[in-house]
Amino acid sequence: MNKLKEIILVKNGELALKGLNRRNFEETLAKNIQKAAAPCGGVNVWRAQSTMYVTPLDSGADIEDIVSCISRVFGIAALSRAAEVEKSMDVILPSACTYLKDDLENARTFKVNAKRADKKFPLKSPEICAMAGEYILKQFPHLTVDVYSPDVTVTIEIRDTAAYLHKQPIRGAGGLPVGTGGRACVMISGGIDSPVASWMMAKRGLALSAVNFASPPYTSRRAEDKVRDLLRKVARWSGEIRLHIVPFTEIQEAIRDNCPEDMLTLIMRRYMIKIAQAIACEDGAQALVSGESVGQVASQTLGALVCTDAAANMPILRPVIGMDKEEIVEIARRIDTFEISILPFEDCCTVFTPKHPKTKPSLDKILLAETALENERICVADMIERALVNTAVEIIRSE
Repeated sequence: MNKLKEIILVKNGELALKGLNRRNFEETLAKNIQKAAAPCGGVNVWRAQSTMYVTPLDSGADIEDIVSCISRVFGIAALSRAAEVEKSMDVILPSACTYLKDDLENARTFKVNAKRADKKFPLKSPEICAMAGEYILKQFPHLTVDVYSPDVTVTIEIRDTAAYLHKQPIRGAGGLPVGTGGRACVMISGGIDSPVASWMMAKRGLALSAVNFASPPYTSRRAEDKVRDLLRKVARWSGEIRLHIVPFTEIQEAIRDNCPEDMLTLIMRRYMIKIAQAIACEDGAQALVSGESVGQVASQTLGALVCTDAAANMPILRPVIGMDKEEIVEIARRIDTFEISILPFEDCCTVFTPKHPKTKPSLDKILLAETALENERICVADMIERALVNTAVEIIRSE
């Protein structure tokens, strides 16, 4: 038998609920699949009968590599490798045994699942199942049939143009295609939470920009590299990310020297938000993203969040807001950011941390304290402008 033509079948799950917008979502998903598979030689993507078909441009491409790349594309609920064969039982039956030989040889139980989208095909689904089951049992006599929890499910799908023999389905990344929800700007530190927050918002279809605040000499180049490494991990799922590295030392020192110690972290956060918002607007982002979780640290009490939110004129999305640390760490391990996040390189959020920070701050008192940053000696507005002018921008892509 000639080598079987192999393709990848993609189910897009949540996109089926998008009604009149569904085509736009599917087109974006197809483009994202093509981008993700580019390192493997590229793919063609087309849609038919609620399924996406993915075929390599290079006939010598490793289909496993392509599956690995596109399994991280948000918007895919499930995918499976499949052999495309002629719509004839004389071809389908031996091809199924050849294509699924390894799976069937290593199984004890199996069942056949038939889907007949082409209603002109002479056999109905139960007849296909019965004929295929009988044939497979003759070729693999050690097997028994288990229709409830088989080791292997042999799926035979009859469509308009061909028949498809499925390997075992693989769970996809889920969510919505990146780019269908607009753009958001992530305030990313080197900690555990903000990369997880980034990943979670990308899963809901948001393209990402990122802002990191650097405070040399209090923070090092290694801290910046740590952020880059974290974003490369996120970019495996989200696609490329525009990273803005903001010089924050001057502003941070002014806050330290002129504001009450117990308010330092909150005032610093408020100015980070103001700067991130300016960058977000330039980048076409409609929201900020933060990795804050209620009550995790003093600056993340509800009162503190009210004070920091007051500095923004756009929504601040906090996808991990109600999660405990264990839940956040579980996702960090899954997306492979945890080990990088715990590397001991200081970020600016840990610089000048007060010994006794305010946990129940008053916005009026915070605003009053900030007036010390606008006088004849210092002008924080000018500092912000200098920080924005000197911000470095780079594109982060997956590793």
